[in-house]
Amino acid sequence: MAVFGKRYHPPGTAPGTLKARTGPTRPVLITICDYDADSFDEHAGLSLDECREYFFSDKVTWLHVQGDASPRLLHALGEAYRLHPLAMEDVINTGQRTKLDIYAAHLFTVMSLPVRTEAGMRVEQISLFLGAGFLVSVHEGDRDIFGPVRERLRNGAARRIRQRQTDYLFYALLDVVVDEAFPVIEAIGDELAAVEQEVFGQPTRRSLDRIYGLKRELVLIRRVQWPQREVLNQLVRDDSRFIEEDTRTYLRDCYDHTIQVMDLTESFRETSSSLMEVYLSSISNRMNEIMKVLTMIATIFIPLSFLVGIYGMNFNTDSPWNMPELNSRYGYPMVWLVIICVVIGMLVFFRKRDWL
Repeated sequence: MAVFGKRYHPPGTAPGTLKARTGPTRPVLITICDYDADSFDEHAGLSLDECREYFFSDKVTWLHVQGDASPRLLHALGEAYRLHPLAMEDVINTGQRTKLDIYAAHLFTVMSLPVRTEAGMRVEQISLFLGAGFLVSVHEGDRDIFGPVRERLRNGAARRIRQRQTDYLFYALLDVVVDEAFPVIEAIGDELAAVEQEVFGQPTRRSLDRIYGLKRELVLIRRVQWPQREVLNQLVRDDSRFIEEDTRTYLRDCYDHTIQVMDLTESFRETSSSLMEVYLSSISNRMNEIMKVLTMIATIFIPLSFLVGIYGMNFNTDSPWNMPELNSRYGYPMVWLVIICVVIGMLVFFRKRDWL
């Protein structure tokens, strides 16, 4: 399956063009949270026309789109919030690299969410538009990861998020996206521990396949987290009228979480490389053991083949130069006795040299 759900316009398409996606698309679910310090309104499953009454609310408005946003929906959002066409094009053409763009009317960032499934790991795109009094989020995946943030907004006791402006909500969503990587990393770590026991016990070809698969996932996570670290660092360090100074303190904590994810990823990646080396070394040692046994068997049969070859020569029995053992009464048993003594002697010799 495709790791990144990449979609691109044909070459030569004008910048900022919004075209409907071809092929299967996910259904769209629109959720609006409209709140201030004293009130909170939540509406899910709204149509585009029903959303319009919240476009110019005097409260903080969070509009979340779950699924594949249509060009018609993005056009309406772009007209209401003055969203830049290039940013909206990046929402349509998923598979974008994590980035941060600052426009006149809003801030736009693309975040990447690693998701593990039975078919393998894939990366989902989350697009965030932050402006004065509004936040628009678009998640192309099926699972709603922002449910805990809505629960905090519903909870009247947790008033900090409702007393703050949209930049704090923006931080809360970024924090969820970054923290979603921890369960993925933890699951990979558990699998690495299981593979480690397998490698040091009875390694099989399946062990190598599992190590390679886990290492591939770790490389993908590193590829996703590296630019996200740069985006968060830019949000912390650069002055922007969309981010209040107090919110930067929380963004630093989010940046620290990204560093933790990177450290865990690098640690597990080194572990996977070490396990692969151990596996290859184990297979090499096993092959050496097999070759040693075969070599000893061949070595034992060399003198036996020599003896059998000598007594298997068909010469004239009447010749005075013929082998006298051929006419001996005990010639055949004596040959077998010599063969057995040679085998035992060589086994004792191998044992004394610690070759057995």
